[in-house]
Amino acid sequence: MRDAYHEELDSIGEDLVEMARLVGSAIGRATTSMLDADLKLAESVIAADQKVDDLQHDLEARAIALLARQQPVATDLRIVVTSLRMSADLERSGDLAQHVAKLARLRFPATAVPHDLHATILEMGQLAQRLMAKAAEVIITKDVDLALQLEQDDDEMDLLHRTLFQHLMDDRWKHGIETAVDVTLLGRYYERFADHAVSVAKRVVYLVTGEHADELQAANAAATPTAAPVDGV
Repeated sequence: MRDAYHEELDSIGEDLVEMARLVGSAIGRATTSMLDADLKLAESVIAADQKVDDLQHDLEARAIALLARQQPVATDLRIVVTSLRMSADLERSGDLAQHVAKLARLRFPATAVPHDLHATILEMGQLAQRLMAKAAEVIITKDVDLALQLEQDDDEMDLLHRTLFQHLMDDRWKHGIETAVDVTLLGRYYERFADHAVSVAKRVVYLVTGEHADELQAANAAATPTAAPVDGV
């Protein structure tokens, strides 16, 4: 009976990895559909989001059933509770990839992204995909140090997001209000996607340590010795 219980816990973790893999692929393909004005690819991303939703609903039902039947405690309880929260983050990530694809579909046969911003949007899409791949690795390995690194990696996405706004605010912007709105939405979608990847990693930190990532980082910083002052300086 206990073997079946732990197999069920393991299967929940496997589903989280599969969800992360799916949404990471989705954001990459959605970006391509946007930049290439590829309607067929955009439609495939939109349709594929149903699989992510189905995985999330199934995981949620199994996790709640485990809570009711097994009444887990300690680490097992953290696994179930954090898995529920991670699945919500991943489901929302899938929605954001779908939003990118829907915008590509809306503007077809044109593209919502001006040529001078293609490189920035491409970089945001690739970074979003890498962050989610790292989040999936964190789920598999339970590597706390790797999980904490994701927040630093996310700084690059924040920088790219600011770059978009600098273009929008530039007096030389000549692409009109509609395109400005599209680019603003796209920037927000990628920025939020990255935030969800970071959130997943932070939940793994809590699962492993029982401490929230921010608290653990603060404790580590306090424990790090500072360099001794140099005489005369």
